Amino acid sequence: MAQGQILRWSGYEHEHIERGSDWYWALGVVAVCIAVAAILLENLLFALVVILAAVIIGMIARTPPEITEFEISDRGVRVGRDMHRYSEILAFWVEDEDENQPMLLIDTTKMLSPNLVIPLDNVDPERVRDILREHAEEVPMREPIGHKILEFFGF
Repeated sequence: MAQGQILRWSGYEHEHIERGSDWYWALGVVAVCIAVAAILLENLLFALVVILAAVIIGMIARTPPEITEFEISDRGVRVGRDMHRYSEILAFWVEDEDENQPMLLIDTTKMLSPNLVIPLDNVDPERVRDILREHAEEVPMREPIGHKILEFFGF
């Protein structure tokens, strides 16, 4: 990559799925059942945590994601305000074979964000691959199951 070359784009970090009232009712029923079981087992704190978690999940699932700025530069990969330097990146993979939108998967050494899943909206996947090959190893990988679960709940 030529010195100072930067690839920038913006997009949603995940797809927002509009939830119907049935989904919220199911979330509430499951939370209340678990909370009642916790109360019967004399664990009031757990019951409170379950109810609180259900309320938070419901609120977050309602909120659409904000547009995030992405950047690949000679310093590293930036997602929003977080810079992931090439020294922290173990491997990457550009998933563009599926019928879904292409995405960049990055495995890092960071404890709080070890796996990054970055959508490649309106970006040439080959260009991303060419830039990152100069700094990190390309290793086939799949989207983490934890990310798919969080995406299902609207996070």
